[in-house]
Amino acid sequence: MIQLNYRDSKPIYEQIKDGFRKLIISNTFLADEKLPSVRELASSLAINPNTIQRAYRDLEGEGYIYTVPGKGTFVAGDGETYDARQHELLEEFDEIVEELYFLSVKKKDLLERIDILTGGGET
Repeated sequence: MIQLNYRDSKPIYEQIKDGFRKLIISNTFLADEKLPSVRELASSLAINPNTIQRAYRDLEGEGYIYTVPGKGTFVAGDGETYDARQHELLEEFDEIVEELYFLSVKKKDLLERIDILTGGGET
């Protein structure tokens, strides 16, 4: 499910967040699917439950998951708003594009990469 790299400089909770984001985006976890409990996941990864709780709290703040008290944590549906995460990623995107442009990467090359990543179609 989620692979942790203890030698990575990225904090464990960030690795967990990234892992779940990828699983959700790739539809490995479907909308309204129950995620492992904090205790189950902490036990299987052999890490502190507070680390899992922090990752879940951040993912919930980003709109990827939601919690039902007494029931568990679930994947948010497509209709949920991801405004905060979209804004954050677009800001990072802008910074990266500005730096690439500064490094003489051509606009045509950037647009080509976007086209490849999005399957070549407009939405």
